Amino acid sequence: MAETPILIGVGDIINRNLAVHHAAEPLELMLNAISIALQDTGLSSQAIANLKTKIDSIDVIRTWTWPYPDLPALLAEKLGTKPSHTFCSPHAGTQPAKLVDEAARRIANGETRLAVVTGGEALASLAACAKAGVMPPPNWTPVDTPVTQVFAPSTSEMAKGIGAKHTIGAPIQVYPLFENGLRAQRGQSIEDNNTESAKLYASFAQVANKTPLAWNFPKTAETEETIGRVSSRNRMINPLLMNAFNTVNLAGAVVLTSTSYARELGIAQDKWIYVLGGAGTQDSDNFWERPNFYSSPAISRTLDAGLEACGLGKKDIDMFDFYSCFPIVPKLACLHLGLDMLKPEKPITLLGGLTSFGGAGNNYSMHAMTIMAKKLRAGDGTSGLVLANGGVLTYQHVLCLSSRPRADGRSYPARNPLPPSLSSDSVPVIDETAEGEAMIETYTVDFDRKNVPSLGHVVGRLKISGHRFIANHGDATTLKRLASRAEEPIGKSGYVRPSTQGEGRNLFFLNGGARL
Repeated sequence: MAETPILIGVGDIINRNLAVHHAAEPLELMLNAISIALQDTGLSSQAIANLKTKIDSIDVIRTWTWPYPDLPALLAEKLGTKPSHTFCSPHAGTQPAKLVDEAARRIANGETRLAVVTGGEALASLAACAKAGVMPPPNWTPVDTPVTQVFAPSTSEMAKGIGAKHTIGAPIQVYPLFENGLRAQRGQSIEDNNTESAKLYASFAQVANKTPLAWNFPKTAETEETIGRVSSRNRMINPLLMNAFNTVNLAGAVVLTSTSYARELGIAQDKWIYVLGGAGTQDSDNFWERPNFYSSPAISRTLDAGLEACGLGKKDIDMFDFYSCFPIVPKLACLHLGLDMLKPEKPITLLGGLTSFGGAGNNYSMHAMTIMAKKLRAGDGTSGLVLANGGVLTYQHVLCLSSRPRADGRSYPARNPLPPSLSSDSVPVIDETAEGEAMIETYTVDFDRKNVPSLGHVVGRLKISGHRFIANHGDATTLKRLASRAEEPIGKSGYVRPSTQGEGRNLFFLNGGARL
């Protein structure tokens, strides 16, 4: 008979002390979060000490901060247990939801009895050490990686192939491609879209302002005006206050078991939060191989499959937490589910988003699950849905939690209902080298630190064939027009040709000068 998986303990920890000698490494923060999660079960200190030794599964969301050789093994050693299952995830913001889903499935199948899933970052402390020109404290776990390479953003590998040739692939470049594409598809002006995004993130900031775990709590929340206005403080990187803020010291953990073992342990039922199921998939790793730039098939399919796997409909969900590294993610989720993003009837963020709450590296959605569990216990609703996103709008995973068991009486889903990745017949042929009359499909612009446009990026279509290409701006006039907030570049015609400098780039000209 299949077991019923539940969360029995959740925990979070924050370290706001940026003094270098007080810098706590991710391992320490995770251990503290696990300790809080174990205490959250309501068991006695002696029972918790005994419970630690019975943990037979440890999953860890890979940390950006420190290159541990085997973090799950280190955690197991510190906890005094010898788990039969250990795993450290790849980099992706989907991993908290995915690993909890997989741990719940193992519990349902009887493969795991007591599981811990945890993750954490100490990027704020690491940045403080770098600023002071000193090493982290000597009690941090020794690693073989040279110190100069320790803090290398996990997104550095995203610029590859023809993207790398055109110096594009980072999140701050790719997410705006979709923001611009969706804006044009919806018929919004650039200013109207910016206002909408600023309103959305201002509402998220108000949520973070009431969340003690938020990194900037209890500072005054950012407003629509401060978020939407480009300034020296809010540089034109989407702009900056619409980006994930990752320089935090945060860790979170959840403890899972079955209802039968929870009864055996004597854990009160008002602590139980049922893990109903999940689903996840991904679009192409290469952004230029997506069907279009105004939708995410992975988000749509994941939301639909996640709800169906849990035996739920949209109306059954009382609270959502949509990943929000950039506004495009919650926008796409809301549009797919038919939710009013600016005046939602139900919460669409429980934390306040990756800008105002803090990005927490890959681990943001872990905190969404912990706060959702607390709200469900408190009776703020019956069921909730977490949408976790990773890569450059690439990976998606949904997890549903509830204060009640499944209404349909079915067992935990035996498998992820979606394939590992989605394929599409509607992806156009990609021309690495392009020349001819062309049209802009989407675009974005890099700005320097003085908010001056420095490099234009165009994803376009050749008019003669419909083939897609990537290009940079070809001249100053094209760059200026791409950066204008008064003109809509998408749909505009121009000319593309290979660069004469031999670096493998294409150049796009809005004024036709490329033929000269």
